[in-house]
Amino acid sequence: MTLFINGRFRQQPMTGVQRYATQIVLALDALAARGEVELDCQLVLPPDAPLLPLRAITQVHHGRLRGHAWEQVDFARIARGGVALSLAASGPVFQHRQVAVIHDAAIYRFPENYSRSYVLLHRVVDRLLTRRATIATVSDFSRGELAHWLGVPANEIVVAPNSAEHLDAAPDDGVFATLGLADDRPFFLTIGSLTRNKNLRLAIEAMRDQTAAARLVIVGQIDGGVFAAEMPDAPEQVILAGRLSDRAVTALMRRARALVFPSLYEGFGIPPLEAFGNDCPVLASAIPPVREVCGDAADYFDPHDAPALAALMRRALDDDGTWRADRLARGRARLGHFSWERSAATLAAACVAAARQT
Repeated sequence: MTLFINGRFRQQPMTGVQRYATQIVLALDALAARGEVELDCQLVLPPDAPLLPLRAITQVHHGRLRGHAWEQVDFARIARGGVALSLAASGPVFQHRQVAVIHDAAIYRFPENYSRSYVLLHRVVDRLLTRRATIATVSDFSRGELAHWLGVPANEIVVAPNSAEHLDAAPDDGVFATLGLADDRPFFLTIGSLTRNKNLRLAIEAMRDQTAAARLVIVGQIDGGVFAAEMPDAPEQVILAGRLSDRAVTALMRRARALVFPSLYEGFGIPPLEAFGNDCPVLASAIPPVREVCGDAADYFDPHDAPALAALMRRALDDDGTWRADRLARGRARLGHFSWERSAATLAAACVAAARQT
């Protein structure tokens, strides 16, 4: 039986969900090249979607539709003869042999953070998927959340976490001149969108208490989109960098005093792991999924307490090197708990089990 991988994510902007899907497919390809995947794999792509650099997994463009219509009609038609793997929080709702990854329960916990149409669509899709597909997610925390909101027994939800091996590109140091960051200028880095879950307001508020020389670089798409939020007024210390290449983000992480990760809600949260992999300390929100990912490698603050974050930022600015060295060692150790290939193998095993269903 063939494993048909839902390639709709290849036509979507690169956020954490699309990053996950991309890295899982690349890891599956590495496993397949070594003969470690039981099913033949095919990445099915919408019209004109870009290919991935794969060796063992075949790639085909299929159908004429786009978006949700492509997924529910064109992809569903080809996947009917095998088992489907949908990695980006959606999937063909009438496909019985399927593993579908739902990354979090944010639309249930915080529906006000999203447009009404987005919430309604995903609630309908989620409910239909739970009746037919094997549900997978990215953390123990999200497994508990989805079990609660979707009525699926927690022990039936597969956990296949994110990882961070992907962010190892040669750094693009040209980003410092582009953003006006001189060699001796201290700065913090945060990565996120305008959804209220990302809590950028807290990082900006905490920055007001820092020395005038320091900067906060915010990387990410700053527009509304499906997110019901607005960009707060920011002091001159805040640099809105927009979307950057992996090489530019790598360079920023390696020079930043710390990554600031102030999220109110996450299914997992990739940026702290990416920071650990690039020797960048992490100041993180003390919420359960972030603690699950970071363990003892991050310094935590209440995501509603700007003065607490501001105090941690001042400590990072005043550090003589001792604090940083300790946090880098802890971060490197934490990375060993995660692997794209282990997560890909977990999902492949779930797909084999789904393929055996009648």
